[in-house]
Amino acid sequence: MTKLCRAIAFYLPQYHPIPENDVWWGKGFTEWTITAKAKPIFPGHYQPHVPADLGFYDLRMPETRIAQAEMAREYGIEGFCYYHYWFGGKRLLERPFNEVLKSGKPDFPFCLCWANETWSGKWHGCPDKILIEQTYPGKEDEERQFYSLLPAFNDHRYMNVDGKPIFLFYRPNMLPDSNRLTDHWRDLASKNGLKGLYLIGTGNEPWRPELHGFDAAATQKPFHAAAMGQMRFTRKLRRVHRRLLKYPTEIYSYRKILPHLLMPEAVKGNVHPCVIPNWDNTPRSGLNGLVLHGSTPELFRTHLQGTLKQILHKPIEYRLLFIKSWNEWAEGNHMEPDLRFGKSYLEVFRDEACTRQISESHQEIPHI
Repeated sequence: MTKLCRAIAFYLPQYHPIPENDVWWGKGFTEWTITAKAKPIFPGHYQPHVPADLGFYDLRMPETRIAQAEMAREYGIEGFCYYHYWFGGKRLLERPFNEVLKSGKPDFPFCLCWANETWSGKWHGCPDKILIEQTYPGKEDEERQFYSLLPAFNDHRYMNVDGKPIFLFYRPNMLPDSNRLTDHWRDLASKNGLKGLYLIGTGNEPWRPELHGFDAAATQKPFHAAAMGQMRFTRKLRRVHRRLLKYPTEIYSYRKILPHLLMPEAVKGNVHPCVIPNWDNTPRSGLNGLVLHGSTPELFRTHLQGTLKQILHKPIEYRLLFIKSWNEWAEGNHMEPDLRFGKSYLEVFRDEACTRQISESHQEIPHI
């Protein structure tokens, strides 16, 4: 299989119960709890999203993790980017990745993204409820976190750029001093025999990563595209929908917003784009959610084709393409098969990113 890019899918580990979620949301809570109870809020609203081939899985089962990796590999995805949670030394949802690391299975590439944000009840109707706060205690805590990550960095499956392990920061703008932290980690990497680190900061708007200590930037969410699309309802309609129809006010046509999902800066060598097959976080946040309405595999094909045009001039080593996401089901954001579309999104991805020859249209570079 010829791959035109290095596709990395973000991977959510919240599909197994943990004591903290039991306390906060009830015994046995996982991401499936809110996914399964979702209902349509407006006519034509696609909810709930019901998993097909892999079912309502439990990530404590190695068979599930192996099946996910085999499916991703079959359709041209190079690796998973597991979300990593670190709160001043306390880790959450670490079991699936720890077992992947310890067992050596699946033998499938991976990298990590520190999801460095406070957990609140925002997405569950309790915006003022702080569950666990993201803190930044200083250099000693940074060092502890680095050494907790070192076994992963040294694993043969860990993904790299020019021999440097890839590591992402979900909220780079929240770091008190990102230049100092990234310098500290690079120094620790050198002292521990690594060639360095390839540090990527994600964001919703264009920014210059090199000014903040990062090697590269990546886009991750549709909110910037929604704002740029300027397709919000008028205030009058928003009031009607909110008060009378009880619809979410943040509804956007996936078809119409497609041009704004492309970030022109992605043609730069140190900016890595992210493709978004679908998005609907109303299962988590109800009427406060954001919906990209009407996504289909063929519209995703258009999005993917446009994104590939932005990066095919780069050396393959730097041709990273993030996918949001592999399995964020409660945000209606997944490549895993569901009952409505089956494997169609995966098939589109393989067709466009792997098996097609580079055409004249693929080689076009958008004007910026």
